[in-house]
Amino acid sequence: MTRHRLLLLALACCIALPALAQTPADRPAPTPIRASKVILVGDSTTAVQGGWGPRFCADHLVSFAACINLARGGRSTYNYRAEGSWAVVDAEMRTPGYVATWVLIQFGHNDQPGKPGRSTDLQREFPDNLRRYVAEVRTAGAIPVLVTPLTRRQFADGKLIDDLGPWADAVRGVARELDVPLVDLHARSRQLVQAMGPVLAMQLAQSPASQEQVAAALNGTTVDAAPASAAGSAAQRAVLEPMGQAKRAFDYTHLGDKGADVFATIVAEELARSVPALRPLLLP
Repeated sequence: MTRHRLLLLALACCIALPALAQTPADRPAPTPIRASKVILVGDSTTAVQGGWGPRFCADHLVSFAACINLARGGRSTYNYRAEGSWAVVDAEMRTPGYVATWVLIQFGHNDQPGKPGRSTDLQREFPDNLRRYVAEVRTAGAIPVLVTPLTRRQFADGKLIDDLGPWADAVRGVARELDVPLVDLHARSRQLVQAMGPVLAMQLAQSPASQEQVAAALNGTTVDAAPASAAGSAAQRAVLEPMGQAKRAFDYTHLGDKGADVFATIVAEELARSVPALRPLLLP
């Protein structure tokens, strides 16, 4: 064989060897992913617009945790199921491919009286509905986490009004009774909003407050903190918390970008404490 032919043969081998080395049969076996899922269930204070849910999904979970926000405005423990939204959650809980699925459940705002088609009885129906949700999450092989309702930001004489306190207590009671992890968002949000005061707390809303609202807050009392009657208060809440998508406007319930950031961070912090198995999936 001539020297020329030997050089050509050597060159051909050099070109062929890298290609042979990268054949599928020679690749190292891939490491299977261990993906998890978090499902958010609740009302507008968790939902895509007006709630903390979007920032939680976007900023506080690693990429190996799918996050699905199925919270809907105007829903209570009753009508969330009655309209069929819970059936969607049930299907998501049973989707294969996930090593663990957590379901965060936050209700209370629309379970309060004065909201036709939504309200539930605090002593019996509301806790019973929560118990049923917990049981069905466990039956589906998922892990329930109960979340107490986010506080409203209404003040009277400088003190935060705790109109959702009894509903938060009911959630805590069901969590203790059924040994369910609890995120006490109500307690944490009340502590923060009280410390901020009525004026600074306005920054958490979706839109700026009016001059009248700011002037009232400077005196320690928000404009609609002391309605003429309980019926008036319920009717007002029904307007501010409509069925469907929350309107982007100022109120003392829904959250803008800053509010969503603040309370999503609190939810992540509380989850890290109450659900140790979720800690590797949470971002600060």
